Amino acid sequence: MFTSFAFKVTIPLTGLDAVDTSVAPQGMSEVVFNLLRSFVVNPIEALASANYIGILFWAILGIALKKASPATKGMLEDVSSAVSAVVRWVINCAPLGILGLMYTAVASSGTEIFIQYGELIALLVGTMLLVALVINPLIVGIALRQNPYPLVFRCLRKSGVTAFFTRSSAANIPVNMELCRELGLDENLYSVSIPLGATINMDGAAVTITVFSLVAAFTAGIPVTIPMAVFLSVVATFSACGTSGVAGGSLMLVPLGCSLFGISGDVAMQLVDVGFIISVIQDSLETALNSSGDVLFTATAEFREWKKQGRKLPM
Repeated sequence: MFTSFAFKVTIPLTGLDAVDTSVAPQGMSEVVFNLLRSFVVNPIEALASANYIGILFWAILGIALKKASPATKGMLEDVSSAVSAVVRWVINCAPLGILGLMYTAVASSGTEIFIQYGELIALLVGTMLLVALVINPLIVGIALRQNPYPLVFRCLRKSGVTAFFTRSSAANIPVNMELCRELGLDENLYSVSIPLGATINMDGAAVTITVFSLVAAFTAGIPVTIPMAVFLSVVATFSACGTSGVAGGSLMLVPLGCSLFGISGDVAMQLVDVGFIISVIQDSLETALNSSGDVLFTATAEFREWKKQGRKLPM
């Protein structure tokens, strides 16, 4: 949020003339009210209108199916497998889709589009580096009360580098497990925290959702107050906990953040398109931040206990 306000970035989007800024949320209370109202919308209407908050809310209620009959569970598993197969087909076509998006962007906005995309990449990269090299070490330093950078750099070197190239937190789980063994951590702890962190510890995804949503708001000319931006950051943080640990997973929640400012799904999906274009850098660095953080904070939690016991830390 701080970096987005300090370096405001706008990118050309079509359909912004349809965004009525006069009906956009004018204050914090209206944003909260719109969010709460989105929760209770009819689930069919939520699907039809791309109300991502409503869809996620109704999806949570699927826990009620835990007592469903085996036949019902089998049917749902078959549907899930079918949807997963379709997603894999789409991912296989992604290179052609990204090429088409680039052609459309250059044809409509000229080569100047690369400068604007470069500014967006610089904003995302700078923000994630700020988290990785300042915020995370600050948290670790406060918890352990000693220089955190040896541990931070070790996690970035051995976990972050491989995650950068795999672009999948789930695929990087074996690397993180091996690093935890090298650090001498308790297997009973990291065997739970590492797989769990591959889906829940998504600070890079929270950065992406927040930055993209604010870029959309700035581009549309919607006034965003500090309390509204803070609330967006909180929503993005909790939403990121449900982000899939696969390449590009965080981009699917960008429309959710945009909806807080009354930005339509059509406009928000253009930002998702931009995200896929720059994902070689954005998603790679995001995954490196996410995955290295899994080991970093797992180790920090255990090292804190070691210090209480007077044991020497391998830092």
